[in-house]
Amino acid sequence: MAALNRARLLCAVLLCACVGTESQSGKSTGGTLVIPTGGDPDILVPALLSLVQAQQIVDLVYDRLANIGDSLNTLNDVGFTPRLADRWTWGQDSLSIAFHIDSRAKWHDGTAVRSNDVRFTFQSTIDSTLGSGTKALIANIDSVTTPDSATAVFWFHARTPQQFYDAVFQMPIIPEHIWKEVPPAAWRGSEPSRHPIGSGQYRFVRWIPRAVVELAADTANYRGSPKLSRVIWSIAPDFNTAVTRFVTGEADFFEALRPENLPEVAKHPELKTKQYRGLSYSFALFNLRDPGNHARPHPIFGNRELRRALTMATDRASLVRSVYDSLAIPALGPTVRAYPTTDPNLAQIPFDLGRARQILDSLGWRARNGDGIRERNGRALQFSLMVPNTSKQRIQLAVLLQEQLRQAGVKVDVEQLDFPVLVERERKRAFDAAIGQFNTQPSPGSVRGSWGTAGSRASSGTNYSSYENPVFDANVDSALSSFNPTARKTHFTRAYEAIIQDAPAIWLAEPLPTVGYHSRLQLAPFRSDAWWAHIPDWWIPADKRIPRDNAPTSIAPAESAVKKTP
Repeated sequence: MAALNRARLLCAVLLCACVGTESQSGKSTGGTLVIPTGGDPDILVPALLSLVQAQQIVDLVYDRLANIGDSLNTLNDVGFTPRLADRWTWGQDSLSIAFHIDSRAKWHDGTAVRSNDVRFTFQSTIDSTLGSGTKALIANIDSVTTPDSATAVFWFHARTPQQFYDAVFQMPIIPEHIWKEVPPAAWRGSEPSRHPIGSGQYRFVRWIPRAVVELAADTANYRGSPKLSRVIWSIAPDFNTAVTRFVTGEADFFEALRPENLPEVAKHPELKTKQYRGLSYSFALFNLRDPGNHARPHPIFGNRELRRALTMATDRASLVRSVYDSLAIPALGPTVRAYPTTDPNLAQIPFDLGRARQILDSLGWRARNGDGIRERNGRALQFSLMVPNTSKQRIQLAVLLQEQLRQAGVKVDVEQLDFPVLVERERKRAFDAAIGQFNTQPSPGSVRGSWGTAGSRASSGTNYSSYENPVFDANVDSALSSFNPTARKTHFTRAYEAIIQDAPAIWLAEPLPTVGYHSRLQLAPFRSDAWWAHIPDWWIPADKRIPRDNAPTSIAPAESAVKKTP
């Protein structure tokens, strides 16, 4: 009964979620977007958040100086569009960029956005007591100065092709007057961390834990009022409940449909689906170092030809079809097709079970005991494959890979682990192999930390394979230091070719994110790193709106935000 009452209460919350900024014309503005999601945001502070739910909210409430374009071109400033900065000027030596703040820009409490807010954002982000992971990503920025209230100048240690990206993408600007009295070490538990005041096209309204997060259109915004009057995240206890809210009409949009959801969605003609290129890829990761002694190569995976044979014995296309249906394609390597620097025709190690068996024979791994499992010098060709027990798709990948490698005479023990336990073992390099997935950044440069030598040797590095190849490193470095788009792509291609042939992992799948939406919702194009980037341009025609689109405003967001400010 308590659960039923809670469900009724949540439905009432959603019905009353309001749009008090309905346009008189009713043709291009108005309406409520309800998004079911499987969990609360962690914190609504740009420099501290780690969950995608928080990122979605922050990106609508706060603004950057400039925004990355849909092409994800991070070379210089060509692919970026103005936001808080209406223009910028490069220094003659390219070691500085002066951003001019749009004079119309205001915080949601009415205070004008000024250059000191930009300087404060940078200084607080690099403050060691804050503990922001962004600090390492903006290490090339030396300082930010403010020659006047409308100008913020970024000074860099070195000239690089991604200076502009580093300055604008990593740091949504926050208001100094709201945060300056709160010590950075105390930001995580502070009132502004749960009631943000930004300059974006949506104002924060409320956050009821485990129930709802609500934003309202900033109708006086310097960039214009967004077309949807309200955006609501309906927080569900689990994935299936979130899907149910979408298919039953309690919500309008679902961001990550799975293959098993498609038949149910197809039963409802008013529901549509849409795919786009994402920034994630999955793989079966090999540990190239001995888990018991990292100074030695792994007794199995330390051999390049054996890793290539295992890759050759894997029918990746079949795996992808079986697990993802039409919601993924075979991965190319440690990259995604959405990057303009990725060659979609990268040569792969082909599926050839017969040839894989021949290679294993030549390496001395032979089946002698009648059980079909190969061995050499008394050691069976057997290893453990870790997989998170919370991911149905990764478990399916592991089981199918287990069967395919069995046909090559390899015994794979699938080990399902709690996700924190799996991550800790990866961090300590205490494993044989693992099914993993990386969700990358808009810049292809993240591959350096995931697969480069620096990421292998650093204690905090994420190159859990311990893969090291100077050819790969050199080409990635050359790509990231080149100002020529063609040269960048050439160097990245050479780096990918090297790592593909070295096979530190079996590159499995590149998921194609598939969203579901109600046909009354008119969408704008999706950006690969953030489907929500263009929500201010989504709209619902007046003749297709339902009661929750026209419910009265429950609270005044600007007034409540000001009152809650310390």
